[in-house]
Amino acid sequence: MDLVTPLGNEVLELRAGERVHLSGIVYTARDEAHLRMKEEGIPFDPKGAAIYHCGPVIQNQTIIAAGPTTSARMNACSKFLIDRGVKALIGKGGMGREVAEQLFGRGVYLAFTGGCAALAASRMQLKGVYFEDLGMAEAVWAIELDQLPLVVGIDSHGGDLFDRVMRRASMRFRKMRQPKAGL
Repeated sequence: MDLVTPLGNEVLELRAGERVHLSGIVYTARDEAHLRMKEEGIPFDPKGAAIYHCGPVIQNQTIIAAGPTTSARMNACSKFLIDRGVKALIGKGGMGREVAEQLFGRGVYLAFTGGCAALAASRMQLKGVYFEDLGMAEAVWAIELDQLPLVVGIDSHGGDLFDRVMRRASMRFRKMRQPKAGL
């Protein structure tokens, strides 16, 4: 499915594991940016916005690399963004159960593969920056995407691809640890 920001209720139809392509403006935000936005306000319209957990490498107003950072670091500070209308969080590695509950009926978590920072950058154009004083990695960058390939990691129905994989892996591990009959 092709998605374009600002996002609407079309994201509520997505299911964990589904592949999508995202275009339009996204905003990067890591730990410090989340704290600043919580304290001072969100510097862009959050309605239908997508937040990319990323600290891009930018040189001469060109995005060189823009791989995702570990999203679970933002578990405790994502609720206020979702409450303000953010429809998608983007990153790697999944997010906690509390974020999945916050997204229920309101938005999705989209995953991008770690280690593909150059691929991401090839689909991006820099449009602006907020909180530049936080430094390159922590500033909020407005970036226009062109068909960035993503996977729905957490859907708005409670489906969680990462949780499903962890449960399956744990079950297989337990089976491996059970003694074989007759030994």
